[in-house]
Amino acid sequence: MQEAILFVQNNLLAVVAAIFTLVFIVYSLLERDHSIKLTKKYRSAIFETQSKIFLNATQYLISGNKDLAIKEFLNAVDLNRETIDTYFALGGLFRSNGEIEKAISIHRSLIARDNISESTRLKALKELALDFDKGGFVDKALETYKDVLKINRDQFEVIQAICRIYEDIGDWDQAYNYRIMLSKVGHENQSQTISHILVEKAKHLFVEGKIGECQEDLEDALRFSPSVSAKILQVKIYLIQGNLEEANGLLLEIIKEHPMFATFVFVSLEEAKIKDKKSNEDYHQRLTLLKDMFLKVEEKDLVNSQALILTKIRILTGNNSHQQAYEILNEWISGKGSQSDALKIEYIKLLIALDKKDEVIQETQTFLSNINESLTRHYCSQCGFNSDDIFWRCPQCHEWETIQFRMKV
Repeated sequence: MQEAILFVQNNLLAVVAAIFTLVFIVYSLLERDHSIKLTKKYRSAIFETQSKIFLNATQYLISGNKDLAIKEFLNAVDLNRETIDTYFALGGLFRSNGEIEKAISIHRSLIARDNISESTRLKALKELALDFDKGGFVDKALETYKDVLKINRDQFEVIQAICRIYEDIGDWDQAYNYRIMLSKVGHENQSQTISHILVEKAKHLFVEGKIGECQEDLEDALRFSPSVSAKILQVKIYLIQGNLEEANGLLLEIIKEHPMFATFVFVSLEEAKIKDKKSNEDYHQRLTLLKDMFLKVEEKDLVNSQALILTKIRILTGNNSHQQAYEILNEWISGKGSQSDALKIEYIKLLIALDKKDEVIQETQTFLSNINESLTRHYCSQCGFNSDDIFWRCPQCHEWETIQFRMKV
């Protein structure tokens, strides 16, 4: 006992220090426990408030009021600036609302943060690319999409977006390269689309009169897929080379396989232009001969189709052979009875051209009393886009070879 008292007297300062340290530790632990309870309550309050904000924003989105939804998300950001998902939601809303600069600003601020994961940074980079894309900043969109691929090449939607842009601007070399990449990343067969892209590339060489190079690209296109567009271009090459028999054989093959494409094929052949004047003249002279060969075809499966009859009528009227066109069409109407609105219109045009006034009045009255709703000639089977123009790639949904035809006015 005496020894213990002596120890305390000799080490009084150390003992006092130890007591104060122990008290401080106990106090700190008590305060920490209290602080945690307060933080939990604070966080619960924030969570509850944010939940109400997100619920309100969702309701506004459902009702179509994007402006009020944006306002609610801004409130959420003010409440807790660490909520990354709120920034993504807000950026996406700004973009869909056409406020591209604000969307770009938000996604750039996320990318610049030091305290976010690489996956979050990648997501922000993709969103930024979408902002540039939606805003029409083509070069910046391409650059940013490619930045995404530098981080992760297994990005199907990103590669698809790059393909769409290059196809939109007609850069067929790059479009081809990225379609090849897309075929390796995704599970969808890209052969038909790649064939169309190579055909578009070959068309430019055709116009320039570089037939040898054009043929090489076309052969590649046919290896990927024997698409209708590739076959039509082959017919054009046969014509420029003077191979009428091959041109006629392939033309009939296309029409037998796709009778609805008949008028389409001839319009496409007619629209072909070569820069060299002499080559262009030779081409169109041979095309006239090819049309004459087609008009003489009497195969059963080529004379029993409204689409093919319509094609013949339009070729003949284009050559001012109205009497011959009238005889063919009149025979069809007498024998078949039924005809499309397009054939009826062609019939009335022929009656007018031949000055058959009484028949014009009678046929026009009958036609007007039964006329179907007037529609465009072509439409996209994928998205319903309508157009009188020929398109291999839909201008609206960007899908290839979705064109369909209407036998309407």
